[in-house]
Amino acid sequence: MATEVNFYHLTRSSLEDALPRLLAKTLQAGERAVVMLGSPERVDALNTHLWTYDPDGFLPHGAARDGEADRQPVWLTHLDENPNGAGFLFVADRARSERVADYRRCFELFDGRDEAAVADSRERWKAYKAAGHTVVYWQQTPAGGWEKKA
Repeated sequence: MATEVNFYHLTRSSLEDALPRLLAKTLQAGERAVVMLGSPERVDALNTHLWTYDPDGFLPHGAARDGEADRQPVWLTHLDENPNGAGFLFVADRARSERVADYRRCFELFDGRDEAAVADSRERWKAYKAAGHTVVYWQQTPAGGWEKKA
């Protein structure tokens, strides 16, 4: 079965600004997520950020240092793993998953201000399309929302 792969081109927000909103929508839809990042240090930084980014909100999540992966609705990792049985995969920091086909939806978030990240995303788009996945491109709007482009 083909996975829907959504490319989110970050031009106005950082990953730290955009990801919590996307994860909140994921949880509202009753889904679980794995967030795959480029290094253990980025996992730790994002783990801390998700606890503090909204003083009035709560986004349940965990990482290896927290344990109990099977109980976490959002799992942060630098490994290509799915210990919480997630249906959604979020990939950032140019991390790469070989298991995209194991998920219903994949979200590739990349920094539009980083030419190497943009070039890498173009290659990934081609590879996902060649593998038979449905690919969708989302561009950030001036108001900070998202507009589907392809």
